[in-house]
Amino acid sequence: MSRFAQGAIPSPNIWHTPQIYELENRAVDPEGRVEAAIAAVRPWTAATVLDIGCGTGYHLPPVSATAARVIGVEPHDDLVRLARRRCHALPNVEVRRATAQALPVGDSSVDLAVARWAYFFGPGCEPGLAELSRVVRRGGAAFVIDLDATRGAFGRWFSQSVPSYSARSVETFWTRQGWQTQPLDLRMAFERRADLEAVLRIEFTPAIAERAIAETPGLEIAYPNVLRWRRF
Repeated sequence: MSRFAQGAIPSPNIWHTPQIYELENRAVDPEGRVEAAIAAVRPWTAATVLDIGCGTGYHLPPVSATAARVIGVEPHDDLVRLARRRCHALPNVEVRRATAQALPVGDSSVDLAVARWAYFFGPGCEPGLAELSRVVRRGGAAFVIDLDATRGAFGRWFSQSVPSYSARSVETFWTRQGWQTQPLDLRMAFERRADLEAVLRIEFTPAIAERAIAETPGLEIAYPNVLRWRRF
């Protein structure tokens, strides 16, 4: 039996190194700018929230503190188990094994859908977008947080690691889909230099990762992102 749901798109980092990705989650956005930007569009207080590609469930507990119900969706069995273990004491959280293309929730059943660095990378994600249109109820909203490959050293390292990625094509795609876009100036702040270096090594190809490490002094990395959203 496969260790991940049919149709899952493999992740190059968290699927293989969840412990290091955990360090990345802890380091990203210490100011909480992502949550503030989402709340400015559609707060999740008392809402039913769907986290698509929830991984180890890192973001589920803080969302559950004010949301009425939180559903994490993750296609990889190992990560599903970790997410369920993390949230086992939270009665308003459940984690389901599934993909963005076949969301395991009913029609018009969620208020907010959020995907952080998962699946919705532009052309090719139309099946997942169709699912969002099915499951998000009227008055709700969907959010996608993604790296901005057009800005900063991080964007340059990413573009060098994934030369097939076209930031222009991605932006054109989202504009045609009718989504709003907002730049987010995030950062990663680490406690140990070894953790920063480990994260860079799971984010980029080996040669680019070593270049990124050499170009990054200290314990912080500027991490330019973009928030995309659509109201329903």
